[in-house]
Amino acid sequence: MTPKLFTRRQFTAGAALALSSGLAPAQTGGEGFWTLLREGGCVVLMRHAQTEPGVGDPPNFKLGECSTQRNLSEAGREQARRVGAAFVRERIKLDQVRSSAWCRCVDTAMLAFKQNTVWPPINSFFGSEGRDSQTREVLAAAQAWSPPRNLMLVTHQVNITALTGEFLAMGEVFVTRPESGRLRLLARQTF
Repeated sequence: MTPKLFTRRQFTAGAALALSSGLAPAQTGGEGFWTLLREGGCVVLMRHAQTEPGVGDPPNFKLGECSTQRNLSEAGREQARRVGAAFVRERIKLDQVRSSAWCRCVDTAMLAFKQNTVWPPINSFFGSEGRDSQTREVLAAAQAWSPPRNLMLVTHQVNITALTGEFLAMGEVFVTRPESGRLRLLARQTF
């Protein structure tokens, strides 16, 4: 696929709009990602690692039964381990790790960070109700989270998009901070 090229006028107009709105683009990977985490005060959002092919879960899945859900693939298990190894290598302290109750999120958290607390407000609301109330509950908890501590939330794309307005890949990690009723994306990293 050929990348879309912008004219100088389109680029200038877009840059002016971003600057005038006070928005800066999120940093992608690199030292900025790790620097923010070392500073602390971050709400870190991770989409579960790579899964077996599919969208959502099979009909009639049950949260307490992993065999009824779409689970991590072997590549996803390895991806989660890479995330954890990178956080150890970079000496990043996570004060709490919380995940959705879905097995792919619990497994991602345990493989990556060796700790986890299931937290229902970050359960997937794909194809169901609960989006607004769950998002409000997560935002309230994020606002109360005090620096320099870091909170890791391992959840689903729909939840992270509702919190940030951004899309991310499986296994991708966002560094955010609370701002004006949402989580502002500061940096992102794919593993």
